[in-house]
Amino acid sequence: ITTIEGIGSDGKLHPLQRAFLDQGAFQCGYCTPGMILMAKALLERNPNPSKEEIRDFMAGNICRCTSYVEIVRAVRQAARRNRKRKKD
Repeated sequence: ITTIEGIGSDGKLHPLQRAFLDQGAFQCGYCTPGMILMAKALLERNPNPSKEEIRDFMAGNICRCTSYVEIVRAVRQAARRNRKRKKD
């Protein structure tokens, strides 16, 4: 079982954690671990998801504090960074 604490390495944030911070994709933090872990599972299956695919995959996680727009942006940012890192 992977928890939110287990996805970073060497004291550094996972790219999804960084993207959620960059995009302001959380407020209270209650749903954030679940959102990030769901996004991680999505990107492992589909490294280049569309906005629609992200929304569909994340539909089981509910956030009452923030806009899903920022969450989708964060997932897309992490996907872009992952693809760029694999190219380099």
